[in-house]
Amino acid sequence: MVRFKYQVDQDDIELQTSSWSGMERLLFNGKVISSRLNFNPFSNHDIALSNGHKCRFQLLVDPSSQQLICRIYKKEQLVASLKQSKKSYSKNLKYLQYGLLFICFATVLIVSI
Repeated sequence: MVRFKYQVDQDDIELQTSSWSGMERLLFNGKVISSRLNFNPFSNHDIALSNGHKCRFQLLVDPSSQQLICRIYKKEQLVASLKQSKKSYSKNLKYLQYGLLFICFATVLIVSI
């Protein structure tokens, strides 16, 4: 699970995404306000902040670097661009693969007993 955390004005916002399940969740001050499946390399989440200003979270994969990028816009102006490096992403994927391999071996062991 990749997490992008940012504070816009007085609001804490976190965008979570899973590359293997496609699940995206947007948390606003600790509460889930948006959740959906997405297997596209691009998505948008639009919210209203506590002060009424509109804010957009844009999630995309940069085709040249394969980095996962979260761009944050407030009033249609770019506020921040957060990046998840390919190395970090590969590390998370490797842990997932090891976990699935362990589950497969454990299942075979249990079934053979």
